[in-house]
Amino acid sequence: MSARPRKRSLTLRGHRTSVTLEEPFWQALREIAAAEGKPVNSLAAEIDAARNPADCGLASAIRLHVLAHYRGG
Repeated sequence: MSARPRKRSLTLRGHRTSVTLEEPFWQALREIAAAEGKPVNSLAAEIDAARNPADCGLASAIRLHVLAHYRGG
């Protein structure tokens, strides 16, 4: 599995955006979304809505969400 960042498109609240993450983070995001019974775009939209854009970008917010999920937080 490559740790090299990969850009993918997401649709958040009807708007397309691209996010660059390492493959392990994409895989973890898909696993979390599946475990919660929701599409990846819905989970990403929730993460986006919960973040403070002044503090971090969407990619960083997704990484922090994945980390918190697997740490049990």
